[in-house]
Amino acid sequence: MPKLTHFNESGEAHMVDVGGKAVTERVAVTEGYIRMQPETLQLIINGGHKKGDVLAIARIAGIMASKKTAELIPLCHPLPLTHVEIDLSAQTDQNRVRCQATVKTTGQTGVEMEALTATSCALLTIYDMCKAVDRGMVIEAVQLLEKAGGKSGHWQRNPG
Repeated sequence: MPKLTHFNESGEAHMVDVGGKAVTERVAVTEGYIRMQPETLQLIINGGHKKGDVLAIARIAGIMASKKTAELIPLCHPLPLTHVEIDLSAQTDQNRVRCQATVKTTGQTGVEMEALTATSCALLTIYDMCKAVDRGMVIEAVQLLEKAGGKSGHWQRNPG
């Protein structure tokens, strides 16, 4: 059984030493959703929110959050990100917005946490901007879809 890497032999939390790892291109893709009332989604789509373009602001929030991950997650390494892309799309048939984040770096450790943080913060920003009209929104299914690079190589979530 694989062991948890963020604990030393004494069971104490520690930051993983990545100094001996190879420098490779690392990529992570994540997704998540925020479900809401149909009227709330139409307000976002139509650009009728008095605070501005909800999706544009959420996109910027996701990018900014990815760069701050090491400040939020205690044992994450600060990484020089080479690319962050946030794709937000309205899914009117399901009354939700989908967020997909793609994060890249060239380094000694992966960017899964940066991509998950980007997705989470983008969705939280949508919640924050729309809570006055819909407090019942639900953020759901924030998950890693794919990662590549490093010793463990390529991993992709099975569809379905």
